[in-house]
Amino acid sequence: MPNDLDIAQAANLKDISEIADMMGLGSDDLDLYGSSHVAKIRLDSVKRLESKPNAKYIDVTAVTPTPLGEGKSTTLVGLGQAMKHIGKRSVITMRQPSQGPTFGIKGGAAGGGYSQVVPMETFNLHLTGDIHAVSAANNLLAAMIDNKLMRGNPLKIDPYSITWKRVVDMNDRALRNVVVGLGGKLDGGVPRETGFDISVASEVMAILALTTSLQDMRERFGRIVIGMSKGRKPVTAEMIGAAGAMTVLMKDALRPTLMQTLENTPAIIHAGPFANIAHGNSSILADMIGAKCGDYLLTESGFGADIGAEKFFNVKCRYSGLKPDACVLVATIRALKAHSGKYKIVAGRALPPEMLECNVADVEAGGENLKKQIENIKLHGVTPVVAINAFDSDHPEEIEAVKRISVEAGALGAAATYHWQKGGEGAIELAEMVVEAAETPSEFNFLYELDQPIKDKIETIATKIYGAKDVRYTPKANKQIRSYEKNGFGDLPICMAKTHLSISHDPTLRGAPSGFTFPVREVRASVGAGFIYPICGAMRTMPALPKVPGAEKIDIDADGNIVGLS
Repeated sequence: MPNDLDIAQAANLKDISEIADMMGLGSDDLDLYGSSHVAKIRLDSVKRLESKPNAKYIDVTAVTPTPLGEGKSTTLVGLGQAMKHIGKRSVITMRQPSQGPTFGIKGGAAGGGYSQVVPMETFNLHLTGDIHAVSAANNLLAAMIDNKLMRGNPLKIDPYSITWKRVVDMNDRALRNVVVGLGGKLDGGVPRETGFDISVASEVMAILALTTSLQDMRERFGRIVIGMSKGRKPVTAEMIGAAGAMTVLMKDALRPTLMQTLENTPAIIHAGPFANIAHGNSSILADMIGAKCGDYLLTESGFGADIGAEKFFNVKCRYSGLKPDACVLVATIRALKAHSGKYKIVAGRALPPEMLECNVADVEAGGENLKKQIENIKLHGVTPVVAINAFDSDHPEEIEAVKRISVEAGALGAAATYHWQKGGEGAIELAEMVVEAAETPSEFNFLYELDQPIKDKIETIATKIYGAKDVRYTPKANKQIRSYEKNGFGDLPICMAKTHLSISHDPTLRGAPSGFTFPVREVRASVGAGFIYPICGAMRTMPALPKVPGAEKIDIDADGNIVGLS
């Protein structure tokens, strides 16, 4: 079989205006971007399409992934192509890849094999510059914060409370923890500890994904909390004076990008928030447009159903008002065997030979994870369908075992899919099941109400979705929760930050662990994006800090933060 790039370059692409025409969009709705195969969709389209009925809304999620990934993106693309084979019009929406470790630049986020979004080179090389706009807006705010400190700190910002970091679209570990402001007032300003995040982890990216209009984005930027005053009051980007300029930098990035799959299914690519410290879903604006342009709107949420799908339901759908009609849960035989706890999978290395042998017992043992993720979907009143992303090494008996486990756990059905090898033709059975699931009567519901206390919302997710017995908070987390509720942020939804390699907080716990104590070590707020994100898992020890040039002494508090330089 040819490699992904050869397949992509041999594709029979349609002019993007033809793709738009299939969706009911005209030339006035598009701005071509660099070629006749990529375009930005103008936001005026949202208003013009309002009167059209909504498509059936389907999320694609997965069991808890192995380090190799289980093929959500490929399944999403394959399902979108398969809909055409059964006479249905579909639109897919996806996140944009970054240069970071989660997506990579090799094409994984665009699907693979004969289920890809194309042109591949455009998709994976910065696309239309949206991530660079995110970086520019984020770093503008960071620069203005330090400028305020240097010019006498008129807002009385507590420098040690500042949570806003700079970003770069690269996994550059050396920049994760830095000290800025060295070199005196002229060259540096006020020395303080900070760091760099990757661009897609910026709250600006989360806002891009959750906003519904230019005005909404402007208001969300203004609500960003960058730290606290010395009087313990929130300091916002509006107070810094940055929100308007950030909006100008992000104006073009607000428009979703239109592309196509290998089989000419429309694909709207927009935003790329992480699924740990953010909600891990493509943009609401992309879905608002796609929902009016076909019979089925297919989207994807990051990581397993305990993370991406939970946030899709309780964060994204809460803000968009769109209600999902069905959910596809992607599973692989190798992932279920890994969840038996008997095997160690390492990215870049061959699978253990014994893992490739037929072993139904291992599939059944790891099937506990599949059953729990089916339960997590059903908790929201949504009908699940299981997609078995099949490999040549899978055995028929193992595939039948997954089908049986899925139905017994409450899924409408499970279909083995071969879209990577065959494109849409290889996912026809799955497409037919999804159509049936979307027609099945259901009543979508949120997992919690916004007016519940922050701790109640955290504990609902931890016990019902993760299987925890209870939740333990550090003193720092307790203090932060009290502060957020005191300052009026208690009614925001929760966006848990935890490992993606286990349903629990511990990446070594396979299957469906239960009865554990779930630790919350810190709680942060993305007030502009509109969620609280608890940082969960065991405390990490801080390495010894090297001597900082220009500082004779570094004072460090109990949390490992620099609180003084002299």
